[in-house]
Amino acid sequence: MSKNITKRKKPRRRALLVVDMLNGFFDPAGGLYCGDHARRIIPFVRRKILTYRKAGWPVIFACDAHDPDDREFKIWPAHCVRGTWEAKIIPELPTRGASIVRKRTINNFHGTRLAAMLRKLDPDLVEVVGVCTNICIWYAVGELRIRGYRVRVPEKGVATFDRKAHELFLEQMRSVLKADVS
Repeated sequence: MSKNITKRKKPRRRALLVVDMLNGFFDPAGGLYCGDHARRIIPFVRRKILTYRKAGWPVIFACDAHDPDDREFKIWPAHCVRGTWEAKIIPELPTRGASIVRKRTINNFHGTRLAAMLRKLDPDLVEVVGVCTNICIWYAVGELRIRGYRVRVPEKGVATFDRKAHELFLEQMRSVLKADVS
């Protein structure tokens, strides 16, 4: 008797979405500093970017770039205003060869060219890293799943302000969005 073994298909092409790895979130002087615990993801994210670069897979940075009077500032403190130091990618991360998408909302797709970029790239897997787990990461994973992409969220590559929210949203990505949270 032979068993029919189905092997998980290895992705032929991946894309890495790096969300809001910006001074405003990772420097104590930033408007929405995520805390020292969030800084622990930086080495992991750096290695992930270098791995993708070496494999020839695309890396896309999605970066807050708000207007000075952005409506979002009625919800959260002013942060990552377009053209300021806060809106710059942290210096620890390599950006050479990467694409940069500037966004004005918590939704990485709203008003950006991200959807068109991904359609053109046609990745089998999109990995998502960055901040904040329960805000921009949650929205990114939801939008990616709605669009039919297979999504992986490495736990070591995401963070947020609140540990309970972090754990809750990781579980929601697993159970509700059916993302691979590893």
